[in-house]
Amino acid sequence: MMEEEFKISEVKPMLNFKDLFFKIIAFWPLYAIFLAVSLVTAYQINLRKQSVYQMATNVVVSNDKNPFFTSNTSLTFNWGGASDKIQTTITLLKSRTHTEKVVEYLQFYVNYVKKAEYWSYDAYKKVPFLVEVDTSSYQILNQSVKIKPIDDYKYSVTYTEKTSAIAQNYSTKHKKRVQQKGEKISRIFNYDSLVKLPNMSFKLHKLSGELIEDLSPFSIYFADFDATVSQYKGISVNSMDTGSPIVNLVLRGTNKKRLVDYLNASVKVLSRDQLERKNLYATRTITFIDKMLDSLRSHVKDNESNLNDFRRKTKSLDLSSEGAKLSGELTSLDIEKQMIDKKFDYLKILEDYLINRKEYQQVPAPSVAGIEDPNITGNVSKIHQISIERSKLKNSFQETSPVFQDLDRNISAIKTVLLENINSYRNALSIELKSVNSRLAKVEGKFSKLPENQQKLINIERKYNLSNNLYDLFLAKRNEAGLIKAANVSDLLVIDTAKDVGGGLIGPNKRLNYIFALAISFIVPTLIVLLLFFLNNKITGPDDIEFLSKIPILGAIGKSDRTLVVFEKGKSSVAEAFRSVRSNLEFVYRKSQKEDSTRVVLVTSSVSGEGKTFTTINIATMYAMSNKKTVLVGLDLRKPKIFDDFKLHNNFGVVNYLVKNKELPEIIQKTHIPNLDLITSGPIPPNPSELLISKEMDEFINELRKVYDYIILDTPPLGLVTDALDLTRFSDANLYMVRQNYSKKGMLGLINEKYKNGEVNNISFILNYYKAKSGYGYGYGYGYGYGYGVYGNGYHENDVEIPWWKRIVNIFKRK
Repeated sequence: MMEEEFKISEVKPMLNFKDLFFKIIAFWPLYAIFLAVSLVTAYQINLRKQSVYQMATNVVVSNDKNPFFTSNTSLTFNWGGASDKIQTTITLLKSRTHTEKVVEYLQFYVNYVKKAEYWSYDAYKKVPFLVEVDTSSYQILNQSVKIKPIDDYKYSVTYTEKTSAIAQNYSTKHKKRVQQKGEKISRIFNYDSLVKLPNMSFKLHKLSGELIEDLSPFSIYFADFDATVSQYKGISVNSMDTGSPIVNLVLRGTNKKRLVDYLNASVKVLSRDQLERKNLYATRTITFIDKMLDSLRSHVKDNESNLNDFRRKTKSLDLSSEGAKLSGELTSLDIEKQMIDKKFDYLKILEDYLINRKEYQQVPAPSVAGIEDPNITGNVSKIHQISIERSKLKNSFQETSPVFQDLDRNISAIKTVLLENINSYRNALSIELKSVNSRLAKVEGKFSKLPENQQKLINIERKYNLSNNLYDLFLAKRNEAGLIKAANVSDLLVIDTAKDVGGGLIGPNKRLNYIFALAISFIVPTLIVLLLFFLNNKITGPDDIEFLSKIPILGAIGKSDRTLVVFEKGKSSVAEAFRSVRSNLEFVYRKSQKEDSTRVVLVTSSVSGEGKTFTTINIATMYAMSNKKTVLVGLDLRKPKIFDDFKLHNNFGVVNYLVKNKELPEIIQKTHIPNLDLITSGPIPPNPSELLISKEMDEFINELRKVYDYIILDTPPLGLVTDALDLTRFSDANLYMVRQNYSKKGMLGLINEKYKNGEVNNISFILNYYKAKSGYGYGYGYGYGYGYGVYGNGYHENDVEIPWWKRIVNIFKRK
């Protein structure tokens, strides 16, 4: 018969909850260790980790209108409803440009450090001093400088130079590498005086004029500006509710005073910037008017001087009633014409501005030139407003952002309409100018008939009145613009300033840390146990066998340090286990339904090393010591080894009989155990399977039945070849060896299949190398036999006692 290689059948991935439960219980020391480590770790974290605080402030994004703004005042204008500005305000508060302004305003690149028991903490305003950096000088970055207050007037500065370091100018933000001597610097300075050191310049101010009580030292260092700005990019800015004008600013950190100062300064800086933008139109207009006033002021003085000089020369000259009337008419028409010319000039400036430029924030108000056309004033206001919005968004978005595309489309549309408004208004001004010129020509015709001196006087007065009236007009516009600028207020209204009123602690959550520690101390060991449980594909006890197979367990045999344990140590717990197996075999014999008085016991296993030979020897010994004539037959023709334990030879044996080389009496060897004979396998044949299924094998067993009461067959492992299955036709009882923590669960697949198909009967498992684990609660002493004398104290010879420390180590070796 050809050899059949063993293929491990797949074992269904069912979970043995009972085994898993007792596995977890058996690992209780692991849980205890993790619990202790987790609680100690949580305690150390709570002890050493700095507290984290959260501070907040609320502002309203309003839309305060200027009380001096009227329909005739185009120097400032409404930006739109507050809802249009909420998202922009939020974006600005989060922007890097705004953060840089706040950091620069507070000089937060100066860090104050003080040492506690377990850590160094941010001592900003926790020490009664404040550093004022000389921003025009370079400062060494990340150089720890020790400050030691001496008394209420002076302090010491101590630090050791770095041989190579980076220095930064906080005004220009430029950085450079500097080389130093590496010397220790120690100086004494007075408070409020300028500290001038190599690559370091600052002043140290006392926060109050009171006497200094805390003279303990602290350290300062200057941080990189960009790195400092990045620390505050995490500020949370959100609208309280959808559509609500209230914006909430939240910042977290370890120093409440620093958080409070940053939040309040952030609102203050943005409020200042927005007010400047809001006043930008009026500011540009005031600048334009101031230039006009400077130019007109000299003209007024020159004309006034000329008029006074002429009157002194002609003291007796006095205008007639006709001359006075013509003078008034001429002055009025001159002013009217000059205002029209100013409007033409403004329209020219505005037109050039729209055509040649892309920024429209510096356009003066149309009202400066007396233009009150609602189309022009309204569109100039709109294009100026959108231009300001576009400028603000540069800090938050890239130039390619869709938001700029929308704004540019709006600007382009307004610009097109505004150019059409300029052309229409210019045409209307041309008609008005023709009318003024016509009236002026008529008056000048009458004027030419007056005496020469009166004409000269009137001309001088015309120039003076014209320049003086124009000066007064621009001066009025200047006052109007100043009034509007002064009346403007910021659109940010602070509801609650950030303030340290106690509380604000958000971490660490000490109670939660302990809860996490307890959870980890349970979850992690459980995961380890589950991992070991699912990765362990070996049989760990009787429960595994019962779970994986319907084949009954005949007994469990413990570990022994000798092979002939029944003969040499008959009172041991292992020997008692074999007696239990012998007793249980009687129930198997009753099922065999064979009338022959000779009993044949076949012992096999999945693979070698599971205790097959050890079991056959001791079962045979057990029967022999019961005064039963017993023979132990070695049928593992491929790997004979049973003879060594009896100190006999393997020169001849079963193979010699099967090939008709020797007769039965010639191959039987007597052992030193009474009533026990041994037949070894003999020389290794080339065709072992064919020999075992031959008719000579049947004759061999039949002859043995005539001589012996018990025939014990030591067969090859079933997992390697199927010879054992062929021999089951002779046996009354079949024992299948399983070794604890050695035999793999999948190895039971083949025998389960044979048992299910009825190919093998009267088969039972023997669990070898078994050690009962008290944590598992098996209790297989009565029905199966036992190997470690759990119940044998006082009745059996005890095995060597295992030291307590080895037992603890063995707990963690279990799988």
